[in-house]
Amino acid sequence: MWSFSKIANIIHEWLNQTFNATLAIAFEMVIVGVCAISLFAILGLVLVLMERRVAAWIQIRLGPNRVGPNGMMQSMADTVKLLVKEGLTPTGADKFLFNLAPYIAMMVAMLLLAPIAFAKDFQMWDMNIGVLYVSAISSVSVIGILMAGWASNNKYSLMGAMRSGAQIVSYELSAGLSILAVVVLTGSLNLNEIILSQADGWWIFKGHIPVMIAFLIFIIAVTAETNRAPFDLAEAESELTAGFHTEYSGMKFALFFLAEYINVFIVCAIGATIFLGGWMPFHIGHWESFNHVMDYIPSSLWFFGKTFFMIFLIMWFRWTFPRLRIDQLLNLEWKYLLPISMFNILLVTAMAILGWHF
Repeated sequence: MWSFSKIANIIHEWLNQTFNATLAIAFEMVIVGVCAISLFAILGLVLVLMERRVAAWIQIRLGPNRVGPNGMMQSMADTVKLLVKEGLTPTGADKFLFNLAPYIAMMVAMLLLAPIAFAKDFQMWDMNIGVLYVSAISSVSVIGILMAGWASNNKYSLMGAMRSGAQIVSYELSAGLSILAVVVLTGSLNLNEIILSQADGWWIFKGHIPVMIAFLIFIIAVTAETNRAPFDLAEAESELTAGFHTEYSGMKFALFFLAEYINVFIVCAIGATIFLGGWMPFHIGHWESFNHVMDYIPSSLWFFGKTFFMIFLIMWFRWTFPRLRIDQLLNLEWKYLLPISMFNILLVTAMAILGWHF
């Protein structure tokens, strides 16, 4: 199987031979930071264009077709527009918190990249509590949203922020319980160990119906957590103009816009890692010849292929279902998804104890 570990080791050895240990670690951190920022920029361009293409395909429209060949440069044109627009701050706003909020949204997204394995032996930080880390850090994102709504000194922004806070906190429960279903079967919070446990089959297949239910609930819950339609009550244009970022413009608005798409990528990457094997190729039990052929496909292609498949599903939701009311949104979580998730955890626990999975 292809691996990026050789490239990482060559860079690590060269830095240690050229500089002392402290400087080598500092330069490695800088390289990782630059790679993360570059990934954010590329993903922002790709996902915005993908969103428009998927929307056009589902609604039988043309989509972007003016800027560049087949509209491929439309995202670049939008980026240039946001860069040159003036950033305004409302007169009555809390200037410090107003300017800090978009950066908190981006910092949370960057922190969530740390435990994700993008390929075999290619990970920023391999920690024993990767699942707990992701759950804890993702909860911090609501602080940036509430901060933006309150600091804007706008009642519509505040209402949008409060809606978003209630929505994120509610749906985190179902998303966490869905992930916990696989943690119970694996017996580990380490994302690498969860991936390795799927060497003989992805959990969505070998975990039977309870894991399939957990996967469906996870998709619904993370769609709501990322404020995506049909759960975008925090940004309901017909009711709250643009929600918590009504007063933002220029690059501050662009940071919130980018953070939304990066969060979509991250939750899909987590879902692909836990339910679909992450970078692990598609293996079937003891079919050695078939599994050997699958190993020839680079692990990074497996990871990004699964992640973009899940992103496509979330985009499909957006352009298929109408927006819910806020009471319907919370009823769905507290009356349906959460009870189903709790009962599903009992089933998974019984299945793990009795060894009924493959």
